[in-house]
Amino acid sequence: MSELKKSTNENNPAEVSKKAAATVAGDIYGERKPKQNSSFRGRRGGRDDKPKDDMEQRILEIARVTRVMAGGKRMNFRACVAIGDKKGSVGIGLGKGADVTLAVNKAVNKAKKTLIKVPMVNETIPHEVYLKMGAARLLLKPAKKGRGVIAGGVTRVILELAGVNNVTSKTLGTKNKINNAACTIKALDSLRKVETKEKAEVDKKEKEAKK
Repeated sequence: MSELKKSTNENNPAEVSKKAAATVAGDIYGERKPKQNSSFRGRRGGRDDKPKDDMEQRILEIARVTRVMAGGKRMNFRACVAIGDKKGSVGIGLGKGADVTLAVNKAVNKAKKTLIKVPMVNETIPHEVYLKMGAARLLLKPAKKGRGVIAGGVTRVILELAGVNNVTSKTLGTKNKINNAACTIKALDSLRKVETKEKAEVDKKEKEAKK
């Protein structure tokens, strides 16, 4: 009705009335562009369609650290986090931030960039390994199926995240969690990969053919 009233004040009321009638008809018959449905937009391109991260994360240590600066001390938080998919991939990361959440997020991002692949045979490690890293010393031994994870501290958490279900370990030397975690990752990374007999025979034939 407001548009029809304006048409009487215009120079050409016939043309204005036609435009007003067309506008009213468009509203009645739904010729105008409808508003986008937020629920429909969410189904097509929402966050639910993104692939979910199957990595599980565990916090190994959270500490409050201070840094001496001009005018006083600045307090931050340091977080050590381990992530793994329980299928052979595992990693650790260290992050600092003004609050715990920021430190944990930084640690998780660093851990994702340093993932390693742990070789396994019958849900255990392929061979015994002894590693010394600084003040930390670690001994890992394969175990029979059903024995379980015999470990303590951060070593147990990392082995569980890696998916090693049967292993025997002993942590020697320091009790520092960060050093023991780094030593465990390095020990798992030093394990030799096991090749199947078929693959070994194929590689042997290829070497003989090249000769």
